[in-house]
Amino acid sequence: METTTEPGQAQDLPYNVFAKSCPSRGTLEHVTGRWGGLTLCALFEGSLRFNELRRRVDGVSEKMLSQTLHALERDGLVHREAQPTNPPRVDYELTPMGRGVAERLTGLIHFVEGQMDDVLAARRHYDETRGAL
Repeated sequence: METTTEPGQAQDLPYNVFAKSCPSRGTLEHVTGRWGGLTLCALFEGSLRFNELRRRVDGVSEKMLSQTLHALERDGLVHREAQPTNPPRVDYELTPMGRGVAERLTGLIHFVEGQMDDVLAARRHYDETRGAL
C-alpha cells in the first residue's frame, strides 16, 4: 500500500487509513475528534491532573474526558500515572508518540487560528449569498 508522506515522496506502509477495515482509522478518530485533539494539545504544554485538564479543555464533560483519555492511553499516546497518595493523585502526560501527534496538531491549530478572520469573512459571504443554514 502506497502512502504519500510529503509531496513527491511515496512510502510503503503496512496500513492504509482509506481502507474500511484499517485499524488506523480508529486512532485517527481518537486524535482528530473534538476532545482528543484538544486533550492532546493541552497535554503538549505539560503534565496535568484530571481536573486541571478538564478546566483547560473548556466544555468537555467529566465522562467525555475520561473516555477520551482512556482511548488515547490505549492507543499509546497518553501515559497515566497514579500516585499512591491520600487522596489519590493521577497525572496525565504525553508519550513520545503522543508528543509527535500533538506537535502536528498544535501546528494545525495555530494555522487555523491565524486564518480565522478569513474564515469568518468567508462564512459571512456564504451566508449572504446562499442563505444561513
